Amino acid sequence: MTAPEPDLRRWVEEPPKDSGYGRSPYQRDRARVLHSAAFRRLAVKTQVHTAGTDDFLRTRLTHSLEVAQIAREMGARLGCDPDVVDAAGLAHDLGHPPFGHNGEDVLDTLAAACGGFEGNAQTLRVLTRLEAKVIGPDGASAGLNLTRASLDAVSKYPWPRRPGERKFGVYTDDRPVFDWLRAGVAGPRRCLEAQVMDWADDVAYSVHDVEDGIHGGYLTLRPLLVDPAERAALCADVAATYSGESPADLAEVLVDLLADPVLAPLADYDGSHRAQSALKATTSVLTGRFVSGAVAATEERFGPGPHRRYAADLVVPRRIRARCALLKGIALRYVMRRPGFRDRYEWQRGILAGLVGVLADRAPDGLDPVFAPLWHAATDDVARLRVVIDQVASLTDPAAVDWHARLVGGARAGAPRPVMGGPRDLG
Repeated sequence: MTAPEPDLRRWVEEPPKDSGYGRSPYQRDRARVLHSAAFRRLAVKTQVHTAGTDDFLRTRLTHSLEVAQIAREMGARLGCDPDVVDAAGLAHDLGHPPFGHNGEDVLDTLAAACGGFEGNAQTLRVLTRLEAKVIGPDGASAGLNLTRASLDAVSKYPWPRRPGERKFGVYTDDRPVFDWLRAGVAGPRRCLEAQVMDWADDVAYSVHDVEDGIHGGYLTLRPLLVDPAERAALCADVAATYSGESPADLAEVLVDLLADPVLAPLADYDGSHRAQSALKATTSVLTGRFVSGAVAATEERFGPGPHRRYAADLVVPRRIRARCALLKGIALRYVMRRPGFRDRYEWQRGILAGLVGVLADRAPDGLDPVFAPLWHAATDDVARLRVVIDQVASLTDPAAVDWHARLVGGARAGAPRPVMGGPRDLG
């Protein structure tokens, strides 16, 4: 038997499988993510609005399915293996903790002694260590044991923590598998599949968060249409949070965006069947434009392809990227920062801080059977803290509340009305 090419290799070698249908290794990767417990838990993890508060609104699970669909189509048009970008889209949020990015910020502070917390670094940890699928020769879990190409496609931030930067993709104790999957890659460059997944993520949550906000009655475009001061404030928010463009340059793009006929039906949204159809049409058109613009610009620079791995970089035209950032800013300003959000975020922070504190004091008592042996095997307090952080990060939003009520007490009393979850940022 000949050895597989480097992209097809797995961290722990596995015997060949033949289901009779000739599935490729990348199709197996996609199936492993889709059937994982971590993926199922995304159904009750916050996207923007608290999971379970409205049947229409998206959760991390529905968001991940949408990212995977967008990435698969865009990647296929460029010549990437569609199952690699699909698997990356499904997997990209597996490491996010309860309460969205608000929870991520809390755990980063609480985990300072063991290197901090970052959702993308946690995703790598879930895929290569925490999810139950393959056990290595040494008896340790290899997680889902995906191929090198699929793991690399999930790596949005392929570097360890760096001073002054919030985003990173690997913890110190996960460096061996990270160095293996990045073998032969110079510096922090991302493969094309990771860039496609990242842009699909931006497109999905920028467009869909606005859709959810309009449908839920949390935002309307009318203030932006009539108030220049409000437009200026939005552009300042976007320049500070999502874009390298100046507020003045963003203001020019915003004027064009608001004048686009595709947005016109949204100003007077009333929730009727006709209004919902118009809203969905806007979502579809914007998504198609953002995807097609990136595909066309990439092919213009690098040729018709096919392109995969490190043969090309995704090119997103400046104005398309600015439009996407403005949509993210609209959701940030009118949904995530709506009245009452500070009380909600503070309550969520208290839940997670209380859980980490009580579990750090009582462990291994209180830990799930998956995590208790890892705590026993930890060699020092720093490693044991990481196990506690892993446990809390794995919980869904309602499970975190229930665990706090059981282990700490009082979590449910005085809880704010569940308006929304943690803020979205650059993912």
